Amino acid sequence: MKRRIADGVRPHEIGIFVRSDRELDRAKAAVEQSGMACRVLDEHVQTKTGHVSVCTMHLAKGLEFKTVAVMACDDIVIPLQQRIETVVEAADLEEVYNTERHLLYVACTRARDHLFVSGTAPASEFLADLAVTSS
Repeated sequence: MKRRIADGVRPHEIGIFVRSDRELDRAKAAVEQSGMACRVLDEHVQTKTGHVSVCTMHLAKGLEFKTVAVMACDDIVIPLQQRIETVVEAADLEEVYNTERHLLYVACTRARDHLFVSGTAPASEFLADLAVTSS
């Protein structure tokens, strides 16, 4: 984030998305550690000038930011392990994987200029689907 700020991106032009409410504290801590203020978006999705926007991937649909960070893409987070454990039928498991993959896709496509995706090891198996480039 600091690099993007140094390049002229303003804090309110940065969005950070996580899979669920459980990972919001992780995202807020990352923003605060960088010395910036953040605003956790709710269903009203009101950004605030001078603040990095933080929200779940579910709220990301329809948003756009110059820079997006998709955080906490850990193996048990996306796809969400609790959803997988409740599945009984193979067809339902495929549906869970498809919706979880789509959720990640929506979050990543909210980036207009720069995208950063991170997770802790072991990382989500879905990250292998993303084209890796550096800027």
